[in-house]
Amino acid sequence: MKIINRYLIKNFLGPFALTFFVALFVLLMQFLWKWVDELVGKGLELSILLKLLFYASITLTSMAFPLAVLLASLMTFGNMGERYEIVAMKSAGIPISRMMRPLAILSIVISVIAFLFSNVAIPKASVKLRMMLFDIQEQKPALNIEEGVFYTGLDNYSIRVGKKMPDGEKIKDVLIYDHSSHQGNTTVTYAKEGVMTVTPDKHYLLFTLYDGSFWDESSKSGIQKDGRQHYPLTRATFSKQYKRFDMSSFEMGKVDESLYQGHSTAMTTKQLNHKIDTLKKDITGLAHGASKVFFSSLYFFNWLVKEDSCFDTMSRQQALDLTTLTPIVRERMFRNAENQAQSYVFNVKFAYQDMAFRTSYLWGFQIEYLRKFTLSVACLLFFFIGAPLGSIIRKGGIGIPLVITVVFFTLYFAISIMGEKIAKTSAMPVWFGMWLSSFVLFPICIFLTYHATTDSAIFSPETYSKMVEKLKKIKSSFIKRHEDSPTVS
Repeated sequence: MKIINRYLIKNFLGPFALTFFVALFVLLMQFLWKWVDELVGKGLELSILLKLLFYASITLTSMAFPLAVLLASLMTFGNMGERYEIVAMKSAGIPISRMMRPLAILSIVISVIAFLFSNVAIPKASVKLRMMLFDIQEQKPALNIEEGVFYTGLDNYSIRVGKKMPDGEKIKDVLIYDHSSHQGNTTVTYAKEGVMTVTPDKHYLLFTLYDGSFWDESSKSGIQKDGRQHYPLTRATFSKQYKRFDMSSFEMGKVDESLYQGHSTAMTTKQLNHKIDTLKKDITGLAHGASKVFFSSLYFFNWLVKEDSCFDTMSRQQALDLTTLTPIVRERMFRNAENQAQSYVFNVKFAYQDMAFRTSYLWGFQIEYLRKFTLSVACLLFFFIGAPLGSIIRKGGIGIPLVITVVFFTLYFAISIMGEKIAKTSAMPVWFGMWLSSFVLFPICIFLTYHATTDSAIFSPETYSKMVEKLKKIKSSFIKRHEDSPTVS
C-alpha cells in the first residue's frame, strides 16, 4: 500500500505544481491588464515591476490553490483511468475510496497551507501592494523632452527644446518659462544651445546653457505713474548659465504603511475577529443611544409643559385639555412640540445613517474573515469533484480536464461573487452568502463520489451509446410496424 500511496502522490504533485503556476500566471496577467494604464509611461525600473508582480502573485495564490487541486485531481485519475491502472487496482481488491484516501489527506494539508498563507502572508503582501500601487498612480510620467514641444512635467517650469542631438544631451534653441512666482510668463530664459544631463542620483536635471538671454518682468516693485501701475523689465545676456530642476516628483513616494493597516484585506483572522466585535459593540451602543434620545425628548417636553405656570396645579395623571389654554400658551406649546419632534427626527436619521454605514463596514470585515475559510474549504471540495469525475470519464491529458476545470471553477466563483454581493445588500446573512458556493458544490461532491465508488456507469460513453442504439432500434421497429400495417381505403 505504501508503494501505491507514493505512486498516487507522485502523479498528483506533478500536475498540481504545473497547474498552480499556470493558474497563478493567468491571474497575474489579468492583474496586469487591469493596471496596465497606470504602469505604462512611468519609467518604472525593472526591480520595482518585479517587486509589484511578487506582491500581486502572493495575493492571488488564494484563488490559484483551488484551481490547481481541481485540475491536478482530474488529470491524475483521468490518466490512471485511460491507462487502465484503476481497473488493475480494482482487480487487485483496491476500491476507488482507498485510492482517493492518500490524495484526500494531501488535499487537507493543501487546504491548511492555503489558510495559513491567506492568514499570514496575504495581509502583509496586500499592504505592500496597495502602497506600491498608490505610489505608481501618483508617479509622473518618465522625463521625455521631445523636440519642438513644450514639456510641462517639471513643477513650475515649461521647457521647449528646438533640436536634440543624437547623443541625447546636446540641445539647441532652448526656451524656458519659469512659473515659480505664479504670475504667468514673467520670467523667460532663451539659449542658442546647451547640454542636458541628469545627476547620478537622479534627483536633479541640469541644464548648461550657452549664448542666451534672460527676461524678468517683476510685479513686486511696480511704480504708480499716470494713474497706471508700471512694472520694470529686467533683461540680461549670458555666455554660460547653469539651471537646476528638482526631479523629486518623479521618485517613488514614501507612503505611510499605517494608512493601509486598517483595511480588511490587511488583517489576520484574529485582528478581523477583534474588529468585528468592536463594530458590533459600537452599533449596539448607537441603537441604545437613539432610544435614549427618544425618551429624553419626551421627558424634556413633559418637563417643559409641567414647568409652565398654567399647569402648576395639574397633576401628572390629569389629562391635558387644550381648550382651557389661552391661544398664546397653546401656540407656544405647539411650537415647542414641533421643535422637539424635528430634533428627534434629525437625531434618529443621523443615528440610522451612522448605523447603516457601520453595518456595511462590519459586513466588509465579516466577508473577508469568512473568505479565508471558504477558499481553503474549496480546495477540499474541488478534490472530491475532480478525483471522482476523473475516474468516471477516464480521459487523461490536458484537454477534457481543462474544460471541466474551467466550467466548475467559473461556476464556483460566479456563485461566490453573487453570494457576496447579495450579502452586502442585507438580503441574506453574510455567512450564508459567503458559504453559498460551498453549499452548491457539496451535493455535487457527494453525487460524484458516490457514483465513482459504486462503479456507476452514469458518465460512461458506452452507456449513452447503448441508450442511443436502443432508441434507434425502437424507432426503426416503430416505422417498420407502421409500414407493414394495412391501410384503410
